[in-house]
Amino acid sequence: MTHTTDNAWEHPEVQLAGGGYIVAFVVGLALMGLSLWMVRGHVFAPTGLAVAISALAAVAAFVQCVLLLHMTVSRTQVWQTVALVLFIPLFVITIGLTSWMFHGLYRRTMMMPATHVARPATPTRPRGA
Repeated sequence: MTHTTDNAWEHPEVQLAGGGYIVAFVVGLALMGLSLWMVRGHVFAPTGLAVAISALAAVAAFVQCVLLLHMTVSRTQVWQTVALVLFIPLFVITIGLTSWMFHGLYRRTMMMPATHVARPATPTRPRGA
C-alpha cells in the first residue's frame, strides 16, 4: 500500500502513533531528572540509592514497553511479549556474568597496593672485623 503525501503529519505511521510517544518521552525525562536529583543531592545511602535508581529504571522500562513499543498481552502482541519475557533473564544473566568476569580479571591482573614492604636483609658483621 503506497500512500504519498506532502504533509508528514498525515502519514499513516504518524497517525497511529498518537500522543504515546510524547507522554513516554516526558515520563522518561522526568524519571531521569528525578534520578539525577537523587544522585546529586545524596538523598539516600549508597545501597538505598542503588535500589531507588534501579526501581526508577524499571518503571522507565515498563513505560517505554507500553507506550513506545505498544506491548500488551493481547492476541496480536503475544509473541512480542513472549520475546521480551524470554529476553529479560538472558539479559540479566549476560550482564551478571560479564561483570563477574571483569571483577575476577581485575583481581588477577591489577597491582594490589603494598601494605607491607619487605626491607632487604642487611648482613651482620662481627664487631672487631
